[in-house]
Amino acid sequence: MNTIYHIGTVGQPWGEAEKTQWLSEQQIKRSFFDEVLPAIEALQTEFDIEQYGELNYQQVCGKTYPLYAVKSRNWQSDKPTILVSGGVHGYETSGVHGALRFLQTMAKAYSDKVNVLVLPCISPWGYETINRWNPEAIDPNRSFSSDGKATEAQQVRQYLAGLNTSFALHIDLHETTDSDNSEFRPAKAARDGTVNKNWNIPDGYYTVDDTEHPCPALQKAIIDSVAKVTHIAEAGENGELIGEKIAQFGVINYAKASLGLCGSVTDAPLVSTTEVYPDSPSTTPEQCIQAQVAAIIGALDYLLQQKS
Repeated sequence: MNTIYHIGTVGQPWGEAEKTQWLSEQQIKRSFFDEVLPAIEALQTEFDIEQYGELNYQQVCGKTYPLYAVKSRNWQSDKPTILVSGGVHGYETSGVHGALRFLQTMAKAYSDKVNVLVLPCISPWGYETINRWNPEAIDPNRSFSSDGKATEAQQVRQYLAGLNTSFALHIDLHETTDSDNSEFRPAKAARDGTVNKNWNIPDGYYTVDDTEHPCPALQKAIIDSVAKVTHIAEAGENGELIGEKIAQFGVINYAKASLGLCGSVTDAPLVSTTEVYPDSPSTTPEQCIQAQVAAIIGALDYLLQQKS
């Protein structure tokens, strides 16, 4: 089913009027300041918390959002450094809360072996409005190249560049939801003046490897770890997940740097984008969070195995 979006003219990209109309329809539905920020602040007894930026959206919603990084304390240059990012798409709830749960439960156990850096909520306005885009109708997860337009992505790039650190592993936590077909893909087609073709939303967990720098053994380690917590997505009848041919069970490949994806933001040789399906009748919000933690643990254990 191809859905025609209610804003704009079919075949014509949006101008400022259409973007303004879209923004006027966005509403605050939950609170970053009540649900996410206190959890970050509670970590300061055991981790270093650094504010790497802020999003001044006073004119949009009367709020300025602080952007935080959480770092393990015993940071040492001779240890591998790992990055976990969540909430690039703010509406993908388990990405944010999975990153926080990892910090709350497992990060300290690994911090004697690796330097841990976590960006729990890169797009807090998106979290509050349950949105894929930022207020300018830009997808942060297509903006991690040097010419990317989303402030959310560029502040991450500047912060990571300032650390002057090489990364061994980067796990970027995401979800694929039913609203991808009902809202976000039709909106994107309308914004870009193109035709939307919905794909089947996979029922289950999968990962996205990097076409340009694939690491299939890492993806398998993650899938094996997550399978203990929730079910892995089966490919459709044409051997695809979200319109892409599967590379192995539960894994597809995207060209991350070419698309400006968050997974290309470091020099890490090991990279994976996780995709949880929170709308499945076979899972719960808690299982989705646990699946994100299991993905990080599977990746970390794989990294440490390679190093030993």
